[in-house]
Formats: sequence, structure tokens, C-alpha cells
Amino acid sequence: MREVLVISGKGGTGKTSLTASFALLAENAVVADCDVDAADLHLILTPTVKEEHVFKSGHEAFILEDICTDCGACLNLCRFDAIRGTFKNGRIAYRVDPLMCEGCGTCARFCPKAAVELKERVCGKWMISETRAGPMVHARLGIAAENSGKLVATVRQEAKKIAEREKRDLILVDGPPGIGCPVIASISGASDVIVVTEPTLSGAHDLARVLGLAKHFSTPAFVCVNKMDLSVDGTEKIIDLAKTAGATFLGGVRYDKAFTNAQKQQKAIVETDAACAEDVRKIWNRFLSSQPEKEQTS
Repeated sequence: MREVLVISGKGGTGKTSLTASFALLAENAVVADCDVDAADLHLILTPTVKEEHVFKSGHEAFILEDICTDCGACLNLCRFDAIRGTFKNGRIAYRVDPLMCEGCGTCARFCPKAAVELKERVCGKWMISETRAGPMVHARLGIAAENSGKLVATVRQEAKKIAEREKRDLILVDGPPGIGCPVIASISGASDVIVVTEPTLSGAHDLARVLGLAKHFSTPAFVCVNKMDLSVDGTEKIIDLAKTAGATFLGGVRYDKAFTNAQKQQKAIVETDAACAEDVRKIWNRFLSSQPEKEQTS
């Protein structure tokens, strides 16, 4: 079983658009959307949700009003300015601002009346769905919620369970952009990384960072350029960067407004007759041909 991760050094490179096409071109795959902070693969693959699960991580403080004596100890102890005092029924009532609370537990530990309770925090949800590209595991992190890396790990684990259960030989992951915690949670243990970039100064800069991360994890890296015809010099620089980093250059996709038109119809570009669809097919076929035969069929 192979786990192929599609990532980019920055948002807006076309990573998710290409991942949707790869998912439709792949055979016997499970799709995982690990861009949990801004998941949008569902906008193209239109999944039908079969299961929905709550994601919990960390803790949040709650003040028990029937026990609280309004002493204000929690207000003085909180380093994160998460305690709010409001005048209510002739007294100052204290509450916890959930967006500010870090769940450190100091208020609960030192409340003289044990009027503060720590509860596990609901940070989002993850889902198992069916799409025209096959089963899909995806998630949504809540507003200002923490532990996106843990949610990414959950999505990957569930995708692997489905692949093993249904004897599917490929997990295709739409990863987060950048090089932060959720990306590290996505790349660790992946079989291959396909990096989508663009022929710009920022594209080249961020590509170098992502390839450095892949090298750190000893993960084979492949590179493709979206909107390659917008800058010939920029594309050449991307090719040189890939070679220097020991990555395999798969090719480029021409700039085409057909991408936007396809998205409006909730379609991947390979589901249209646009000229750039052939560019995407060539990139995917080159990636497959770069894999040892026994690994393609295992």
C-alpha cells in the first residue's frame, strides 16, 4: 500500500485542484483531505457523508455558577485573559471565554471552592464519505481550535483502515500548505510527496522549504509546476531547484481558465475536454511510471 501526499509551500498553487484530478485518475484509491484548517477538496469531489465523528483535543475551563462565590481568584490567576466578569443580578459573575482559554488548568487547580471544571474540548469533526473517486476521509477544524496535527493524524489513520479493509493499494492525500505542524503530521510515514508549485519568486522560495522537509523525512519528492507558461524563466528555476534537491520533475500544467470553469461545475479538470487536462494526465502517468512495477501493483 502506498500513501502519496500532495502538498505545496503556500496556498493557492492549485494543489487541491490537481489532487482531485489525481484521485479520479488513480485506481483503487482512498482519498484523504488533510488540509483540515481550510478543507475544500469536497467542493470538487462532492462527497456523500456516511459517518460523522466529533474530534476532541485539549481542555477548556468552565465555571460552575452554582458553586462559584465570585471571589475573583481565577481572574487574577489567568495568564491568558480568558476570565470575564460581568455584572449580573447585583453581583459580578465570572465566565470563561472559550476562544481565549488555553486549557492550562491553573484556575481549576487553585479555585478555593473547586468551582472550575476542566472538560475535554470539541475542536472539530471528521467524516467518512463516498465520492465518484472512491471513499474519502476528510475533516474540519473548528474556529480557533487547536491540534490540527492530531486531526491530520486521525484522518490518515482512518484512511489507512479503509484501504486495508477494502484492499485498496493507494491512499492519496491532499495535504496542508506550508511546512508547519499539520504538514509534518501529513508527511511522516508517507511513501511519496508530490509538490505543486508555481513559477514565481515565492513559489521557488517555498518549494525549497518543502523539499528540505521531504529530505528531512527521507521521503521521495516529485515536483510539478502549475501555470508553467506564465514565466518560462520561473519554470526553469523550479526545474533546477528540483534537480539540486534530488527531486523528480514531473512536468507542468499550462495556465487555463478552464480550471475555474470546472470548479464552478464541481468537476475536476480531467472530467472536461480542456487542453490542460492532458497536462495533468501526463504528470500522473509520469509519476506512476517512476514507481517500481511491484510497488504499483502491491
